[in-house]
Formats: sequence, structure tokens, C-alpha cells
Amino acid sequence: MQALFIGQTYIDVTFITDHLPTGDEKHVASDYAVSFGGNAVTAAFCCAKLGVVPDLIATVANDWLGRMFQDMSAKYGISIHARKVNASSLSFIMPKDGKRAIVRCRDDVHIHPFPLLNLGNCRALHIDGHQPDAAIHYAKQCREAGILTSLDGGGLRTNTHELLEFIDVAIVAERLCEQMDLTPEKMLAYLKERGCKIGGITMGEKGLLWYDEAGTVQSLPAYPIPRERVIDTNGAGDVFHGAYVYSYLANPNAKWRDHFEFARAASTFKIQRLGNEAGLPTLADIDMVRQEFEIRV
Repeated sequence: MQALFIGQTYIDVTFITDHLPTGDEKHVASDYAVSFGGNAVTAAFCCAKLGVVPDLIATVANDWLGRMFQDMSAKYGISIHARKVNASSLSFIMPKDGKRAIVRCRDDVHIHPFPLLNLGNCRALHIDGHQPDAAIHYAKQCREAGILTSLDGGGLRTNTHELLEFIDVAIVAERLCEQMDLTPEKMLAYLKERGCKIGGITMGEKGLLWYDEAGTVQSLPAYPIPRERVIDTNGAGDVFHGAYVYSYLANPNAKWRDHFEFARAASTFKIQRLGNEAGLPTLADIDMVRQEFEIRV
């Protein structure tokens, strides 16, 4: 095991349409994609695509969608440590004008306790707050073992405050700032108070506001991608997380700004493709994005 990711599994159905029917209407979408979904799950697939295949504790149901997810995982060589639920979770996603509307159908009632794993040579843990019991257990264990802990703080969860005590790298979404009624600057101060060595807030087209190893607050602007090339922003944050975890594993002595610049290129690739799987970049894809945009930043 090189890295461990923990999260809630979704099957994402993403479709492009200029009209959402109601009542007895019917309408044909112009394009669609079906893929794996979920914050830490998508991040794990991104990390695997880039070249470091992690282990993944994920919810899995014994239904045809669950079997589809296991087939997807096998394609990328990801070892799934399944946590059983009765039914697979679904997300229906409609991207439009750089935003996305989402309807979720979720089963997060776990039938069994989370699996207890031998971390072995694990060098990084990435969690999204789902499976809160597993998240806190492994965050504590990894902190004690000196293993890097990373959190995707996409939203406020029951144990967010407690969990942050054991997190080295906390990158949260603007949504968490809104839920906690904190400005971005106050959120960074809060993450510092909780002991996070690196903290940041992803802000879409406004880029990343973060503090480095010395606690210095700085910004990383988003690439100036033309609006007409933005197809699907869903999953861009997840790809960002998976990419910086990969970058850390590949170059552990690099500065975090380097890891985040790498991840910025990865998420820029994602938003130009429909669906999570199509949006996973290779190293060559990231190089091409950086060559195109870095001279303009």
C-alpha cells in the first residue's frame, strides 16, 4: 500500500441539456457520461491514472451498479476494501455555464464496521469526511505513524472539527466557509488553529487561497481558460486533490506550491471534459496544459 483513500462511492450520470423537463415532458440531452463518483473516490482514480495506485476504502453494494464500480476499479488496478451498503449511490449532474446542478441518491448506512488494514509502507492518507468513523480512526493512526494526512473539506460534517486535529493538509471548498460563516481569511486562521500544517480554500475561477509550510498566506490564480472551453466543472476539486497527493508521493521533498501548481493543471484538464473518467489527466496531459497556460499567469 502506497496510499489510502477513504470515501463514499457514487455512480455519476452527467448530462448536457438546455432544458430540464417537468411533468409529462420528454427531452433528449445533447451529451452524457457515466462514471465513478464521490470526492475521495474520484481523487483515488486520479492518483492511479497519474501513476501511483492507492488502496481505497469505499462503500459498495451487491447490485449491478456496485459491480460496475468494481469493474471500474479493476481497470485502474485499485484495491477496493469494500464497506457494504444495501444500495449503490447515484448522482445526476447537469453542468451549465461553469456551474453544475446535482441530484444525489445516497445510501450511507453501513452494514458492517470499517475494515482494519495493515498500513505497511503507506505514505499518505486522503479522506473526504464520509465514513466518519473510518476517517477519524485512520487519521489518528497515520498521524501517530508520521504518514501524511490530507482532507478534502467539501462541506461541514459531524466530525470536521475533531478530524482537523489530525490533518496535515486541509484543502476546503468555499462552501465550507459559507456553512461555518467564515471569510476565506478566517477559515485559514481556523485551519491553523486546528494544527493543519498546510491549509487552503479552492475558489473555482478565483483559484486557491492557501498558507504554506511557514504559515505565509498566498494565492494561486486559476489558469485563464476561455469560458467556451469549460465543459464540466464537477469533479475538478476531486482531481485537484488526487493530483496533489500524487505529486507529493512522486516528489515528497518538493514544496507545496509545486504540488498545488501541478494539481491546478490537472483540474484545468478536467473541466474541459465531460464526466470524471474522461477528465482524469495523464502526466503528458498535465505538461500540455502547463505549456499552454503558464506563460499567461
